[in-house]
Amino acid sequence: MELQKINGHSKDDGFDGLDALAEQEEFLPHKSGSKKEIHFTDFEGKTSFGMSIFNLSNAIMGSGILGLAFAMSNTGIILLCEILLVFIAILSAYSIHLLLKSAGVVGIRAYEQLGNRAFGHPGKMLAAVIITVHNIGAMSSYLFIVKSELPLVIQAFLGKQENTGEWFLNGNFLIIIVSALIILPLATMKQLGYLGYTSGFSLSCMVFFLISVIYKKFNIPCPLEDEDHHNLSHLSHGHGYINGTDDFCEAKMFTINSQTAYTIPILAFAFVCHPEVLPIYTELRDATKKRMQNVANISILAMFIMYLLTALFGYLTFYGNVESELLHTYSRVDPLDVLVLCVRLAVLVAVTLTVPVVLFPIRRALLQILFPDKPFHWARHIIIAFCLISLVNLLVIFVPSIRDIFGLIGATSAPSLIFILPGIFYIRIVPEEQEPMFSRSKIQAACFAAVGFIFMVMSLSFIIIDWVTGESRSGGGH
Repeated sequence: MELQKINGHSKDDGFDGLDALAEQEEFLPHKSGSKKEIHFTDFEGKTSFGMSIFNLSNAIMGSGILGLAFAMSNTGIILLCEILLVFIAILSAYSIHLLLKSAGVVGIRAYEQLGNRAFGHPGKMLAAVIITVHNIGAMSSYLFIVKSELPLVIQAFLGKQENTGEWFLNGNFLIIIVSALIILPLATMKQLGYLGYTSGFSLSCMVFFLISVIYKKFNIPCPLEDEDHHNLSHLSHGHGYINGTDDFCEAKMFTINSQTAYTIPILAFAFVCHPEVLPIYTELRDATKKRMQNVANISILAMFIMYLLTALFGYLTFYGNVESELLHTYSRVDPLDVLVLCVRLAVLVAVTLTVPVVLFPIRRALLQILFPDKPFHWARHIIIAFCLISLVNLLVIFVPSIRDIFGLIGATSAPSLIFILPGIFYIRIVPEEQEPMFSRSKIQAACFAAVGFIFMVMSLSFIIIDWVTGESRSGGGH
């Protein structure tokens, strides 16, 4: 049943205080007299349409963008561009549609509470755990980029040819400093909407990265210079390219090789933003399902264009020589290139400013599990952020095989968040008098959940096969 507004407030008492809660929301119905007891912000969402687009786009954009050119080298231009990316972008938008419609039916704007309404407490716990695990994995992947790239940037600025071992060239120290001085203060913001400015700046950095990739396409010769060619030639063997032939500089329209199977889950995970959708919806000014769907559609379209152009021009620069991490390939051509150095810095800024956006849904999930009926409290808000950032720092510093660990986590959590949970929540939450069980919409939702299950089985199979054969997985995560 659609919610009606009376005097700017929801008719559904359970919606009182929901729309503007940046963090832990009170979803249990309470008396209308409790309006004066809202502990968070005023009822109306404060975040503008544009800022919401910045936040959701920033949530979509992941470290996987650095691996898309490599993915294209293993699928071909047509398979990646015209089939996989379009297909996955459309599925992601449809998934958000299911989430928003489910939220609108019951007046709930939190993933965990949708799980609670659909399957009771077990559903709530399942959604909260999946969101927590997935986003911790995402935060770890971002900080891994900081750990590996920031020392190289500082080293280049100092004119050093190699790492001489000083503390300021130690990635472990640097991520602690970045976390303390930048990430933690942003993560203690009361509302996700406040991060719209940093999200906009983060996206600007990635636009600069994209422009640089396009520019470099016309400034790096193919075949490469002999010295550089020697440095890069070994990379081609894993791609089915023949060293020393024109295949190096020939774009493949459609190709399948041993690495192709790995690129499909990577691309599917590139549009994961679903834990952030409902918090952003909560804080959206003049929030309606249609308005939030427009935010999602514009964000997905913008990221689709950015992904597509990055993959295309990165691939057309290096063809079979492209590495799984695009920036590393440029460094092999010219380690001291000023533009590449600036691009590295821009990417570092972008991923650093994305971490606080990803942290918000984890904190909300933990609050739903540990303090479901507690009002907002600054001490709790800050302590949880500090503990989460500390945990991720420890993981990045001390766990050497964290990429494989979170590869396994990503193979289960990402399909669940994109496909399985939105589909089954929709089937369970939307009443049968509104849409019968065998209506077209619910059948589509069931098929959608089934696709997610297939993705999960496929991804897990690839990872297990990879571990068994001892090959190293390639490509970026979200």
